Amino acid sequence: MKAELSTLCYLERDRAWLMLHRVSKDNDINKDKWIGVGGHFEQDESPEECLLREVREETGFTLTSWRFRGIVTFVSGDGVTEYMHLFTADAWTGEQADCDEGVLEWVDLDRVGSLELWEGDRIFLRLLRENAPFFSLKLTYDGSGGLKEALLDGKRLHLPQ
Repeated sequence: MKAELSTLCYLERDRAWLMLHRVSKDNDINKDKWIGVGGHFEQDESPEECLLREVREETGFTLTSWRFRGIVTFVSGDGVTEYMHLFTADAWTGEQADCDEGVLEWVDLDRVGSLELWEGDRIFLRLLRENAPFFSLKLTYDGSGGLKEALLDGKRLHLPQ
């Protein structure tokens, strides 16, 4: 089994999230999807250190206020399991920069659901919008991008067919 550690953050202002439309890299598992900003841990980093570094690298912003919202376990179905540390942020300094991984766009919260998203992301984005307490979400995919199972705090969620 291969395990990866990552962070993902949704910066929020004026009822909009800063989202990354992953359109820049051809061999990208997230190609054409809309996601938050973040990335993989470097050696000996804590979740917060990874968060701060990745947000700065991808957006140009230095976070000054953030919240650790949950752990998302992604079982890809192709032998890789990723443990993603999910954050939101509501204050930062600096100027927005271009991102080499895609296009950054402020997306109104009411429009997020209409974007090209991973099915599992829809679950945790709903939890963020509902201001759910800290959660553990396990998402099991079939290796081809289809969501097979979702467990929230150890309890199976009903998935639409």
